[in-house]
Amino acid sequence: MQQWMCEQVLGIEPAGEDEKPKLRQTQADKWAMNFAAAQRFYEREGRLRVPRKHVETIVVDGDRNQESREIKLGAWIGNQRSRAAAFTPERVEQLSAIRIRWS
Repeated sequence: MQQWMCEQVLGIEPAGEDEKPKLRQTQADKWAMNFAAAQRFYEREGRLRVPRKHVETIVVDGDRNQESREIKLGAWIGNQRSRAAAFTPERVEQLSAIRIRWS
């Protein structure tokens, strides 16, 4: 009934595929994307000394296509160092594998 009223009375059409909102990312998805950016930086530079203001651009598979994302990698690395005590052993191992400086 509501859909009929929106279409017939108000003249509102359903949203097209390009107008629909993007799906929200989980914290785990965000962490994985940031870690992928850190891995990419490490592979390219051979180290993980990232300037605080460094932004890394990565390509991710979106809902409908690939898109570029800018990751504030320097800030993320600094945050990981300060939160190290709260990490699971798996995350500590992942970050240690790309030689994060913990202090």
